[in-house]
Amino acid sequence: MMTNVSPGRLYGASLGPGDPGLITRRSWALLQRPDVYWTYPIRRKGANSYALQIALNAGLTLPADHSPLIFPMTHDTEILAAYWLRAAETVLIRLRAGQDVLFLVEGDASTYSTFGHLARTVRALDAGIAIETIPGVPSFTAAAARLAMPLADTDETVAIIPASYGIAMIERLLNDFDTLVLLKVKPLLDDILDLLERRGLLTHAAFIEKAGSPEERIERDLLKLRGQKVNYLSLLLVRNPNRQRGEMLRGCRKKSSLSTTETP
Repeated sequence: MMTNVSPGRLYGASLGPGDPGLITRRSWALLQRPDVYWTYPIRRKGANSYALQIALNAGLTLPADHSPLIFPMTHDTEILAAYWLRAAETVLIRLRAGQDVLFLVEGDASTYSTFGHLARTVRALDAGIAIETIPGVPSFTAAAARLAMPLADTDETVAIIPASYGIAMIERLLNDFDTLVLLKVKPLLDDILDLLERRGLLTHAAFIEKAGSPEERIERDLLKLRGQKVNYLSLLLVRNPNRQRGEMLRGCRKKSSLSTTETP
């Protein structure tokens, strides 16, 4: 006699930026379960997984039931789509057999995370699969705490972008935001340093790499970074204390920057 098996649930388990102490209680409870299938992202076959390493640094043992999922570092959408499909098909085998699947994510699973691609592809293949995202500590909040640099105060504004948007975009954002968080600064680091030096912001910025991990690196003298190779998991936190701000009008700030000012 055949019986119907209820499908498993796919979890995006946020593990924080590197410090095992920042793993939430919800993710920790899921990691303790003996019946859940672990998956985790790698960039290429045989590569290490930073997300998995966070779990191992927490004293957890990699279960016998696990699988790395390849998410290559490329902007080619056709190549990426093929890998997303392969990853989704891998986890669907387990999910359709009734097993819950845990996808380990560094930082927060809702913020520039590979989990979003996996979840969307799984949902497209099987709308009946339950998917749950476990929130976590993103790298930029951990970085602000480690650097003792507030992200925002009172009515200050914050922009969080990958540095790959380019120098022109970063400069425009400096006109509108009191704090800039520039993620993944590796490819444009020297150009960003030139911009910050020109704008007089070097002393109001700090660099951090692998925040909270045993390999954490902090640099406040940013010119020391010029010409250096830095890790992909690095960011710049830039405070912009001299930004021109609009006057208060009925409790709201009037538009003040060139990029937002209307012209007649």
